[in-house]
Amino acid sequence: MSANHENKPVIGFSCGDLNGIGLETIIKTLSDSRILEYCTPVIFANNKVVHFYRKTLPEMNMQLSAVKDKDLSKINHKQINIFPCWEEDVNITPGELTDEAGKYAVISLRTAADALKAGKIDGLVTAPIHKKNIQSDSFNYSGHTPFLKKHFGVADVCMLMVADNMKIGLLTEHLPVKDVSSFITKANIISKLNLMAQSLKKDFDVSKPKIAILGLNPHAGDEGLIGKEEIEVIKPAIQEAKQKGMLCFGPYSADAFFARGQYENFDAVLALYHDQGLIPFKSLSLGEGVNFTAGLSGVRTSPDHGTAFDIAGKGIADETSTRKALFTCIDIIHARNEFSDQRRNPLRKMSRHVVANSVDERLSD
Repeated sequence: MSANHENKPVIGFSCGDLNGIGLETIIKTLSDSRILEYCTPVIFANNKVVHFYRKTLPEMNMQLSAVKDKDLSKINHKQINIFPCWEEDVNITPGELTDEAGKYAVISLRTAADALKAGKIDGLVTAPIHKKNIQSDSFNYSGHTPFLKKHFGVADVCMLMVADNMKIGLLTEHLPVKDVSSFITKANIISKLNLMAQSLKKDFDVSKPKIAILGLNPHAGDEGLIGKEEIEVIKPAIQEAKQKGMLCFGPYSADAFFARGQYENFDAVLALYHDQGLIPFKSLSLGEGVNFTAGLSGVRTSPDHGTAFDIAGKGIADETSTRKALFTCIDIIHARNEFSDQRRNPLRKMSRHVVANSVDERLSD
């Protein structure tokens, strides 16, 4: 069941590391009252933590409402809601890496993810966590993406970095470079390509997505002179994906591919490891990048930055990526609804209402 209220989606926010910039960027994003025209926000934290950061931003005006009885059916659609994930006091020391801050970041994330999986919220924007202090016997994940994969019980997901000018998926995520080559298999490549192709169709309204695949080695191996992965694994995977009906091309030498602007000829790019995709993405997305998890039944987005302990609590964090994550989340929700409607009614022509661009323009006025 959808949590929609008069076609206005309910969007949850996990608070991220309590000592990072997550709550500051959330408060800055939601302080514009026009946000409530497009969604009903729910912050998964507790009143004291939210008000701590709100006091550091006195110029931000917000109407906050605690969710009654921890029942998401009782949220206030005219205000920003706080879902109390815990009652006890928590030490907040902006800029410091503490076990306590990591513990409550996980509590917030688990509670919000439960709500998303149960359909009690329509989308989730996750604030940054720190990978070291979230670790425990019950939470042994390298980040949001593998946790959500396990939580939703799906065979695979794809970390898809989204901006207006590019989309880059990752074959491997937070993995040591020395281990990357062992994960470059034909099955893994085809799985990610399939996830990306399906997501481009239903989440981004691309009817016939074209996907580029980068090579692993310098110069994409130079025909086997600098590594064999391109010849032995990557090219056969591309050929098999084409036989399955996917429009995919490569492998391309990563440096020339971005330097020459070849990414502009494709709907998305599959990078083989973290920095191969994230360095050009963050350099070319102009601070408006969003992390989206393709392959989940629920919609999850995140800003493309980390906890930024060096500026936490100083009131100077830039909320642009968090705002973009919110509107990308809203836009994908609407796109999925329209995709489903079109499949149920194949003769019905529908024009996609792109929320993100129009809202961003209005909020920048």
